[in-house]
Amino acid sequence: MADSDRPVFFFDLGSPYAYLAAERVNAVFAENGGEPPEWRPILLGGLFKRFGRDSWANGPGRTQGMREIERRALVYGLPPIDWPQPFPPNTLIAMRAATYAKEVGRAVAFSLAAFRQAFAAGRDLTDTDNVLLAAAASELHPRAMLAAIERDSVKRTLRETTEGAGDLGVHGVPSVLVGDEVFWGDDRLEEAAATAADRRRGDHALS
Repeated sequence: MADSDRPVFFFDLGSPYAYLAAERVNAVFAENGGEPPEWRPILLGGLFKRFGRDSWANGPGRTQGMREIERRALVYGLPPIDWPQPFPPNTLIAMRAATYAKEVGRAVAFSLAAFRQAFAAGRDLTDTDNVLLAAAASELHPRAMLAAIERDSVKRTLRETTEGAGDLGVHGVPSVLVGDEVFWGDDRLEEAAATAADRRRGDHALS
């Protein structure tokens, strides 16, 4: 499923930790001399179901977790977090939209726009209108997006990509796959990028 020569960034638009990672991941890899990873949308709820887990935001650590995300956003120089309601959301429609955006080569632009709608502007991505705002911001026609999120092929791709991520050892988001190693967490981007750099140096040494 994965091209072992290029890292993969797995994300779900409902995850604030994935938002923090999305704002930094390409730059972190560039700082380590590498190309940006492939952005691959998956449905976090599918991973929860497969691995018998639930969101931290539904547990006793919810308030503490939200404060930690707000702290990290400040450290990273991002806008203050504006929490969408409900949180955590049902991201099925948004992730179908991200899947279509990837199909047409707009995965990064759409996903960043959608993440910012959710966590910088506090807009609910379970509302299709807010998903369409992100589509328009990333130069995707809203009518084409509306048609795409109902398309069986898009639904199937999202399902298969999520299942494939689980097969690769991805248990949550954000995760970066480098070779066969999974780096899970916004705080592991630097480690993932350094590992990718080490792999490149090793490949050069062998050639």
